[in-house]
Amino acid sequence: MHEPAFWHRPSSLTSRLLTPVAMLYGAIAARRMQQPGAAAGVPVICVGNYHVGGAGKTPTVLALVDLLRGLGEQPVVLSRGYGGRLHGPVRVDVRTHRAADVGDEPLMMARHVAVVVARDRVAGAALARAQAASVIVMDDGLQNPALRKDLSLVVIDARRGLGNGRVFPAGPLRAPLPPQLARTDALIVIGEGRAANHVAEAVAARGGAVLHAAIVPDTGAVAALQGKRVLAFAGIGDPARFFRTLRASGIDVVSEHVFADHHAFTASEIAALVAQAKRDGLTLATTEKDLARLQDVNVPAAGADAIVPFPVTLAFDDGPALRQRLAERLRTARRVRVLA
Repeated sequence: MHEPAFWHRPSSLTSRLLTPVAMLYGAIAARRMQQPGAAAGVPVICVGNYHVGGAGKTPTVLALVDLLRGLGEQPVVLSRGYGGRLHGPVRVDVRTHRAADVGDEPLMMARHVAVVVARDRVAGAALARAQAASVIVMDDGLQNPALRKDLSLVVIDARRGLGNGRVFPAGPLRAPLPPQLARTDALIVIGEGRAANHVAEAVAARGGAVLHAAIVPDTGAVAALQGKRVLAFAGIGDPARFFRTLRASGIDVVSEHVFADHHAFTASEIAALVAQAKRDGLTLATTEKDLARLQDVNVPAAGADAIVPFPVTLAFDDGPALRQRLAERLRTARRVRVLA
């Protein structure tokens, strides 16, 4: 879906008209979050966000996986598999699965780490344990009470913040902010900006950690696009951030095409982009997540080869502090399980 513009307008009439529905939705979401979760048998670390749409959650998950591996852990990512047809539980296989099967984000992450897709998070956790997981990294699910979480990390974009701060559908929040703050152990603020400052202050006031991080483009992808005129396209939660990242890397973006988040591309859409690029002498560039969905499209080889993927990673300002927090929380979680 495309985010409606009124989600980022504090005084929108549309938002006010939707407030009664948002109050009902928020009350149900808040009550659901109160439910006790099941024990997974291994520590569970959740990476979530307060709102719908993109905030940098996927690169955060992959960065967290690297930190956990540095601690000698064997993480397995557990995802709902949004956009995929399989309910699971199933381990994602990049050789046989497509984005239409398991979702674009799980397929992309499975190139780096074992990923289990399951609508039933408890069943998914059982499969993750069967895959020898020493710790489960839950991709999304802050508002999902199915599993008991040992650490909840919330990602927020420093420029976008929480939009108008209202609950869906009047705004982008998945639940009222107070119960979400109460379940936040650490806030990860990505990028530069002040829109998340009030949230960071609220988390810190509750004793939670506030960490800062930045999106770092792949040097090879930057080199491949340097000196070229680029047609960039993206169907992600925050395509504007992708375009900004390209330009901040010194890349000449002369044309932008925005699609809805998780958009299922058609062959005709890609053919049109390829034709425009050839006509105007442009190089096509897109995100890794979009590229995962392009595997489902019957694109001629010449068209597929013309698209340059633009991978990014997440770099923490203070990685050692997060590493220490992870190690301490894992020790605590395991000690509690032994005593229980």
